[in-house]
Amino acid sequence: MPAEVNTQIENTFLALPPLEREAIITHGAAIRLSSLKQRLFLAQSKARSFEEKYQTTLNALNDSGLPDQAGYEMHEDYLMWMHWAEVAVQCEKDLAALEKITSRGVLGGETSHVGG
Repeated sequence: MPAEVNTQIENTFLALPPLEREAIITHGAAIRLSSLKQRLFLAQSKARSFEEKYQTTLNALNDSGLPDQAGYEMHEDYLMWMHWAEVAVQCEKDLAALEKITSRGVLGGETSHVGG
């Protein structure tokens, strides 16, 4: 998004009453938390399926390298395994950052409710 559009959005947002801004951020953070938790679960499930298939962990495989007899499928699986491991790490980082916001509330107090 161009900087001018971001500035317009920020100015419009900042013009809202403080409780409305808090409600928007709080609800948005809750929705994002839910989405990230689902993505983390998916990433961990995918990684676990590769661990079961190959009877090893990604760390052990990285340490030892792919076996000499590894075929095309294992190479492809390895790439996907790496991808899902990276997704899981990023989701965990994003969740930790968002949980800081949701655990203490946007304004440092209790979370208010829209319309309440």
